[in-house]
Amino acid sequence: MTRAIGRKPPKLPPSRYHRRMPKLLLNLRHVPDDEAEEVGAMLDAHQIDWYQTPPNRWGISAGGIWVREEADYPRARTAMDAYQAQRAERVRAEWAEAKAAGTAPTLLDAIRANPLGMLATVLAIVLLLGLMVLIPLGLWVGGGS
Repeated sequence: MTRAIGRKPPKLPPSRYHRRMPKLLLNLRHVPDDEAEEVGAMLDAHQIDWYQTPPNRWGISAGGIWVREEADYPRARTAMDAYQAQRAERVRAEWAEAKAAGTAPTLLDAIRANPLGMLATVLAIVLLLGLMVLIPLGLWVGGGS
């Protein structure tokens, strides 16, 4: 899953303190590629200077979309709130259409797609629940001795 990087991060001046700190607008963890692209296009349309950082190689950081100038952040946040409300409405409508048409993914579809993964998950849940019940029960019945 590679993502095109919008722009390069800003180069900081040689001084130790930078008054115009970039602000994180959107953490890209669990954000689909199309949404990240739409946010970049929305920021460009509002003439807000931004850049995108890539995710960390080990998954510690998911990357983000940053607004370069702190003064632009309130405008970016307002535009982002409007975009997210519009996107939520659109995605909910698409889900309702898929559900009505019978094409929405179901649990049975997930089991068919990855039966061994689902079986391993169910077994892990049963094992953990069993341990949660048996350990205290063993301590109570055995009297802790």
